[in-house]
Amino acid sequence: MKRAEHLAALESERFDLCIVGGGATGLGAAVDAAARGHRVALVEQADFAKGTSSRSTKLVHGGVRYLKQGNVALVLDALRERGRLAQNAPHLVKDLPFVIPTYHWWEGPFYGVGMKVYDALAGKLGFGASHQLSKEETLARIPTIEPDGLTGGVIYHDGQFDDARLAIHLAMTAADLGAKLANYVRCVSLVKQGGKVRGVEVLDVESGRTFKIRANAVINATGVFVDELRRADEPSASEIVAVSQGIHLVLPKDFMPGDSAIMIPKTADGRVLFAVPWHDRVVLGTTDTPLAEKSLEPRALPEEIDFLMTHAARYLTRDPRPQDVLSVFAGLRPLVKAGTGANTASLSRDHTILVSDSGLITITGGKWTTYRKMAEDVIDRAQDIGGFESVSCRTMQLPIHGATTEEIPESNLRPYGSDATWIRALEEADRLHPALDLTGAEVRWHARAEMARTVEDVLARRSRCLLLDARACMEAAPAVAAILTEELGKGDGWRDEQIKEFGTLAAGYVFSG
Repeated sequence: MKRAEHLAALESERFDLCIVGGGATGLGAAVDAAARGHRVALVEQADFAKGTSSRSTKLVHGGVRYLKQGNVALVLDALRERGRLAQNAPHLVKDLPFVIPTYHWWEGPFYGVGMKVYDALAGKLGFGASHQLSKEETLARIPTIEPDGLTGGVIYHDGQFDDARLAIHLAMTAADLGAKLANYVRCVSLVKQGGKVRGVEVLDVESGRTFKIRANAVINATGVFVDELRRADEPSASEIVAVSQGIHLVLPKDFMPGDSAIMIPKTADGRVLFAVPWHDRVVLGTTDTPLAEKSLEPRALPEEIDFLMTHAARYLTRDPRPQDVLSVFAGLRPLVKAGTGANTASLSRDHTILVSDSGLITITGGKWTTYRKMAEDVIDRAQDIGGFESVSCRTMQLPIHGATTEEIPESNLRPYGSDATWIRALEEADRLHPALDLTGAEVRWHARAEMARTVEDVLARRSRCLLLDARACMEAAPAVAAILTEELGKGDGWRDEQIKEFGTLAAGYVFSG
């Protein structure tokens, strides 16, 4: 993806559809619409997946907790989509065994029955059958689980993925199919003709230049910010999103050396708690904290950090200390309001599509696992609203860019799938930092093919280094900046400013409790 080429097309061409928002929902919609043959534009105010879509628990799952809520339809949809995603993006999605540790005699049968229902809902798209474990089998799976009072466990299977890499590969898939898209392009207003939305006016953040994108329909897929664009369309529009913050702590692999994850069905705030092996680390999360403010760079609250540290100490034999935490990251969930929206843990993860009197299409809610179904639903509506050709969805079996089942020996190149061949050919395989699995060749690929524009883009989303070791990233930033300066044709001043800006950002990921 060449940003300059996509920008020129966004300004000069006319589109069937313009999507505002480059997270999972917007990128999924772009893929769906482009696969149907529509002319598609997409703009993102920051980087692709800068917000919620890069800050998940890294799970492609049906949502065990929604069974308890009685939302069987959501679980069924999610399990089907989990299976499809594993088939369409095998380089990014894998089966992961989960263990529910039990500390009371009744928990094994109770959770065992629930997981059998989960298996049944997945049907032929299931990842594996659940079953009960003895105490000895549980300890063999999770050697560092707290043994005091342990009676056994229940094992089941779900999916794991790399969220930001999937987002980037969705962007590349959309581009492969003919969509025009660009990051760091902010929607500043809606363009209307005869009272109907017929495009957007945007600001290219890099150049400071504004221009208009003409389209028959506009989709508002801006996540937690959908209400702001809805009010730009209708000043009297009421808020539909309740914001919930979830945070994660990242620990070294030796806190949980096995290949299985831990799932705690219910914590004090009513959420499911996970401890998940990921990129040779352990991701612990998540919380559910209602917030009034929205931000592209949310920060973990002290009480959230305390909550996760307390629960980690409760279920692991080794209590984590502040110096053990490699990174702390936070994300905001856009949840569709129900009543006051005060208890976000109880709100549904179903998605909602609204169409205003002017024709602005808003989609919000949902979850990463169901992004493809969300895209299918919103493009079905957009075809009606925009008046362009009605074509059926074509993404159920559409391979995502990079899809391959080929075994890739280099661990750092596996998330790139078939693109690993191109990165390998760049012949810069030396690590940029001893604690990070990132090479110079990868950074060059990020700039040349994946529209990376900043040091943050590389270290936070094209690679996942910022989430894996914040301090090491701060040390690696100069090396990354030097390569980007060369690739993007920038000067020393830009390089120095990038290092400074990233250092400030990364400091917010360092544990300070």
